[in-house]
Amino acid sequence: MFMLRGTPAAERLLTILYSAEVTELEPGQTGSLRFVSALPNRRLGEKVAGTRFLDEDGVPVFVSLYLDEQGELYELDCWKVDDTPLRRIPAF
Repeated sequence: MFMLRGTPAAERLLTILYSAEVTELEPGQTGSLRFVSALPNRRLGEKVAGTRFLDEDGVPVFVSLYLDEQGELYELDCWKVDDTPLRRIPAF
């Protein structure tokens, strides 16, 4: 994944990422995803990567990748600055 390049946990997280199961946080809206886990009571931990891009309509989108408190993939958060639905996630 483009966002993990150069981060300390890149190799470990990329290995997990290829088989990760996700759910959409707001289907058809923001593009934000939550990584599914069997661990109970997971909570947001640290941000490990981020980027930004312009959506098809020219509106900026900010993307952040978060781990949970145990250091496992937790959430890919996408925020379009005008809160309109995301049109396209680019293939970096």
